[in-house]
Amino acid sequence: MGLIATIVVGLIAGLLASRVMKADTSALVDVLLGVAGSILGGWITSLLLGVDLVSGFNLTSILVAFAGAVLVIVIYRAIKK
Repeated sequence: MGLIATIVVGLIAGLLASRVMKADTSALVDVLLGVAGSILGGWITSLLLGVDLVSGFNLTSILVAFAGAVLVIVIYRAIKK
């Protein structure tokens, strides 16, 4: 996936995940957590399913990135404590 698509998918996933998880973070942190979630979600799904589901700007990529971003926020909160 291209760099711009990764950033856009990460932005959307990070914003959605921070709203769902009620994270009190800035937009920049949302983007960073979203991009990290996109990478993590893509890596986990490729390990479990053997298919790279984060493959561009589409609904599947956003959903996988969202799930990864939620996981990253949980880890972020655990480390921050």
